[in-house]
Amino acid sequence: MDVAEVRRFWTRLGLPGLVDVHTHFMPERVLRKVWAFFDAVGSMNGGIEWPITYRLEEDERLALVRAFGVRAFTAMIYPHKAGMAQWLNQWAADFAGRTPDCLHTSTLFPEPGVEAYVREAVESGARVFKAHVQVGAYDPADELLDPAWGLLAEAGTPVVIHCGSGPAPGKHTGPEPVGRVLARHPRLRLIVAHMGMPEYGDFLGLAERYGEVRLDTTMAFTDFAERINPFPRPELPRLADLGDRILLGSDFPNIPYPYVHQLHALEWLGLGDDWLRAVCHDNGARLFGL
Repeated sequence: MDVAEVRRFWTRLGLPGLVDVHTHFMPERVLRKVWAFFDAVGSMNGGIEWPITYRLEEDERLALVRAFGVRAFTAMIYPHKAGMAQWLNQWAADFAGRTPDCLHTSTLFPEPGVEAYVREAVESGARVFKAHVQVGAYDPADELLDPAWGLLAEAGTPVVIHCGSGPAPGKHTGPEPVGRVLARHPRLRLIVAHMGMPEYGDFLGLAERYGEVRLDTTMAFTDFAERINPFPRPELPRLADLGDRILLGSDFPNIPYPYVHQLHALEWLGLGDDWLRAVCHDNGARLFGL
């Protein structure tokens, strides 16, 4: 595995390690279904295969992410239908209890009772939420979610949200539905997953408009993503200017290349070591009080 290369990357920057806000740990039977989806994605994605680089048992994956020097990571869980979120939250709370370097992660879905279980999760120590508009096929501005967004905004709890239209558009993906949520809850700490690909510019615009909006780097700028949804190079100055609100995300273990490639892809942007230090560690450490 690429442990030595990853450690060499952050050591050169003088960092104590990495903070990765977008990693997937979830119940094993759920993860196996996710992997089965990616195994079949080539037939749905123009023949571009998606091999899982880190198809390992949970204890091996934990050992590896720690060997990489990731100081804090997440258990990005997400329901694809009603009735799943509470069960996933219970699993994630148990996982965080036995995995102290994992930020206690929770999720939500537009359904009756969502405000109550979101409140319960926050009060039990959840430090980050995951929302997956594409997989869940729901409108993030659904009125059922409104009290939950308000609660999360008040608590200052970040939400990693997959709302861009990559790798394939969904009924409610894109910047417009999220913009409606932010218009109602401007202090909501949304972290737009995958830099909002492919609507990069629009989501950079939301971050410029709302001071608590951030973006994570998950898969963006890598050779794999550039083949499908290339980042527009004229937007690099905006990316540089938002350097205090860009966060490292990787999608580990569900990535079709080595972990270090995400880091090198950020380095190849040429935005400088200070920007890299902020993105790969300092912004996340500050947001989560590490």
